[in-house]
Amino acid sequence: MNSSSSRRNFLAAAGLAIPAAGLAKPAAEKPAAPKSEVKDGPKFTYRTLGKTGLKPTAVGFGCMITSDQSVIERAADIGITYFDTARGYQGGNNERMVGAALKSKRNSLTLSSKSASPTKEQALADLDKSLQEIGTDHLDIWYLHAKSKPEHLTDGLLEAQNIAKSQGKIRFAGVSTHAGQPELLPAVIAKKHFDVVLTSYNFTMDPGMDPLIQQVRQAGIGIVAMKVMAGGFRRIKENDPNFGVFKRDGAMLSMLKWVLRNKNVDTTIPSITDLDQLDQNLKAMSEPFASGDEKLLKARLEMLTPLYCRMCGACEGKCSKGLPVADLIRYVSYADGYGEFAMAREQFLEMPENLRTVRCGDCDDCSIQCPNGVRVFDRVSRAQELFA
Repeated sequence: MNSSSSRRNFLAAAGLAIPAAGLAKPAAEKPAAPKSEVKDGPKFTYRTLGKTGLKPTAVGFGCMITSDQSVIERAADIGITYFDTARGYQGGNNERMVGAALKSKRNSLTLSSKSASPTKEQALADLDKSLQEIGTDHLDIWYLHAKSKPEHLTDGLLEAQNIAKSQGKIRFAGVSTHAGQPELLPAVIAKKHFDVVLTSYNFTMDPGMDPLIQQVRQAGIGIVAMKVMAGGFRRIKENDPNFGVFKRDGAMLSMLKWVLRNKNVDTTIPSITDLDQLDQNLKAMSEPFASGDEKLLKARLEMLTPLYCRMCGACEGKCSKGLPVADLIRYVSYADGYGEFAMAREQFLEMPENLRTVRCGDCDDCSIQCPNGVRVFDRVSRAQELFA
C-alpha cells in the first residue's frame, strides 16, 4: 500500500475513505430485543458474523483495559451481546473479571478470548486456562492472537483449533492481527480454516484496507474491528494543546461511527472503562456518520499524525539496529493512549534482550522516516525510556 498517497487522498476527500459498498446502510438482522432494553433506552443494531450464524450487537465490548467489573455487567444488562478478552490481558486477571461479570448471562452472549502462544501445546494449555478463569465450558470464538505474517499460521496452531472444536471447547476459530493485513488476510482466506478475523481498522488507515476486508467478508469470514479509536488517547491532560479536540463531544463517537458505516464490518470491540464511554459508544448504532463527524476526524488526524502508528508496514526491516519499530510504537500507545503501562512494559520485555538494550540516542541519524508523519525517534525513544 502507498501510505503517502493514502494520506493525501484522506485530506483531499470530502468525506473519509471508505469503499462504495461500505457506504450503504449496514444490513442488520435484529433478533428480539433484550428484555432489559427499555422503550427510551439505546437502540441496538445486529449484524451476522460471517457464516457463523452469530448475530452480535454492532458495538461490542473490548475488555482489555477495563478494571471496573460493574461496567461490564451494565453493558450486558442493557443489551451488549459480544465481549472480548484474552489470556494475556492484565496478567490473566481480565478473564477472571469478565467471567465473574457475565456469569449469569453467559449462554445469551458471544464471548471470545485469545492465545498468542506459538505452538499447539502452549495454545491448548492457554485455552484450558482461559476456560477455567472465565468459568465456562466453551468459548464462542477463540483467536490465534497478534499474527502478522502467513508463516505465523502454522499447521500446529490450526490443528490446535481443530482439536478444540472437536472437544467442544470452542465453537469458531478466529485469528487476530494488528498489522501485516495485505499479506495475512489473503492467506487467511486461502487456508479455508478460519471463521472470524479480528483486525485493526480505523479512520487513519490506508484505504487499501477496505477491499481487503471486503474480500474476507465475501469469503464468508466474519469481521470484527479493533483499534477503532486509533490508539485511545482519552487520558489527555488539560495543559495539552490538543485538550479541546479530545474533550469535544463526539470525537471518539465519530471514530466508531466511521467504522460502522462499512457494512462489511460485522461488529466492533472498542475499549470501555467507564459508564460515560459505554453510553457514548452505544450512540454509534443509531446515529449516522455525518459532515460534522468528518470535521472532527480531520482535526483528530492532525493531532494523531506524530503519535499513532497505522501499521502500514513501511518501516518493517528498516531499523539499522533491528528494532520492531511498529510494535514499539504500539506498546507506547498502550501506555499513553490507554493508560496500560503494565501491559505495555510486559510486551516490551518479551523482546529479545539484544533489542531491549538498544537506545535510539546511540545512533547519529534515524534510518526510519515514516510516510505517515509519525515521529519515530521520539516515540521509540519514549518506549525505551518507559519500559527498559
